[in-house]
Amino acid sequence: MDKTKKPVHQRELFGHPAGLYILFLTEMWERFSYYGMRGILVLYLTAQTRGDNPGLGWLDGEALSLYGWYTMLVYVASIPGGIIADKIIGQKRAVMIGGFLLVAGHGILSIELMWAFYSGLGLIIVGVGMLKPNISTG
Repeated sequence: MDKTKKPVHQRELFGHPAGLYILFLTEMWERFSYYGMRGILVLYLTAQTRGDNPGLGWLDGEALSLYGWYTMLVYVASIPGGIIADKIIGQKRAVMIGGFLLVAGHGILSIELMWAFYSGLGLIIVGVGMLKPNISTG
């Protein structure tokens, strides 16, 4: 029985590289975060301010406008996110920072104030912008 340890980049779990599972879980969490937010954002914005499940009471047009901006900015943020990773901090660090920003954004969304709502969405946008273009290359 060979007792030598394999280097980290050669370790396997069920015949696959160990890092593949971390990559899968990070991608799954990022997509759940982004697509989950897309699914409930307009519903939250347009829900009545009073009731069992209160929202912000926005008009449909206002809510759809914010939804459009949010969706566009998430994808546009991937351009500077990729440039920052390539030229300044590297892909692995960009993925880590993007993940932290996503966690912070969702945490701030739990505060029921408008500054927190916009700040949380902004952090999610920047976090996805850092994580999405770099996760597969890191």
